[in-house]
Amino acid sequence: MEEIQGNKALASFMNVRREIRIDVVPDVKPGDYVMVHAGMAIEIMNQEEAQETLEMWKELSDEDVFLN
Repeated sequence: MEEIQGNKALASFMNVRREIRIDVVPDVKPGDYVMVHAGMAIEIMNQEEAQETLEMWKELSDEDVFLN
């Protein structure tokens, strides 16, 4: 989470920055990790969960599974 303005925030993932809604996680703050679905933050994640998830996505992208 980079910036927060009202019920919207700027989030980044794998060098992509997007505006997302944060209505469901009103306690989120800059620097937090969140799970996002369909442009909406749905859960605040701790750093360990976030790192595991990022590693999983990195492994998947290294295997080119999205190109098939």
